[in-house]
Amino acid sequence: MADAKRGDIVDRVVRYVAEAIVDDASSVVVEIVADGEDAVVAEVRTAKSDMGRVSGRRGRVARAIRNVASAAGDEEGLNVEVDFLD
Repeated sequence: MADAKRGDIVDRVVRYVAEAIVDDASSVVVEIVADGEDAVVAEVRTAKSDMGRVSGRRGRVARAIRNVASAAGDEEGLNVEVDFLD
């Protein structure tokens, strides 16, 4: 995995899930930010009208996205945090 950038799998998984959920998939922006040696933060931005879709009722969808991102991070040996930004 020397050629792949850190967090590449996390980026692809989070982007795929978010784009599948929202109405305006072209507005989804996922940025992977280093947060230490073995940790990354995936910052997710969507259109204002789609923010509720990625949050879900009582944060259930957001929690599910975080769980999937964490599993993807395990593949790369990373701890992952997902932030949903306005």
